[in-house]
Amino acid sequence: MNNLQDLRKPFPDHQISYLPKPVKKEDQDKGRCEKGSKYSADGHYCGGWHSKSVHLAYVGHAALTDRLLDVDPGWTWEPLAMSPHGLPVMDDLGGMWIRLTVCGVTRLGYGHAGNKQGGDAIKEIIGDALRNAAMRFGAALELWHKGDLHLDAVDDSNTVDITDHLLAIEGSGSSEQLATLYKDALAACQGNQVLQTKVIAAKKARIDKAKQEQKNA
Repeated sequence: MNNLQDLRKPFPDHQISYLPKPVKKEDQDKGRCEKGSKYSADGHYCGGWHSKSVHLAYVGHAALTDRLLDVDPGWTWEPLAMSPHGLPVMDDLGGMWIRLTVCGVTRLGYGHAGNKQGGDAIKEIIGDALRNAAMRFGAALELWHKGDLHLDAVDDSNTVDITDHLLAIEGSGSSEQLATLYKDALAACQGNQVLQTKVIAAKKARIDKAKQEQKNA
């Protein structure tokens, strides 16, 4: 990798993580998210303990840093503002604006730690800001979405039926066939992010199954 276009290349499945987001706010009905349970709204089972949720696909800090280093070993980031003591300045909401520079191009990003506090909050803010700024370059753009947008999409998820596409992915043979079926399934989602998450989960499940079949052979 040697240019900004490489930032837009899809991340491999093993570098994609999933964050559960409740379908209903303040839902107290919680349980183990495992196959056959009612706590997954999209067919992805993370094994966590939470209320009925969709699983948001995202790329973590380490995977993003690896991609940035591949594209530009000299990439840098800096806070948009510094205090007289040489520390990053946070805004009134507790977040931080940064400049991310890759291959000589600089773009802004914003990070926030949510409810985290202390040192973990600072690390979360930096990681969140880097992911946000890298998204401006196209990194993991197909995975980037906000929780509220995703929840809005839940209400519309029944307008498109991708059952046949999911079954085709499940029964796919070669990696080339899987790649084609995956691409077709994403197109069939018509931009619906809940359905896209189901397709991503189906592809990952098929790859995991193929690996297990190879071990058992």
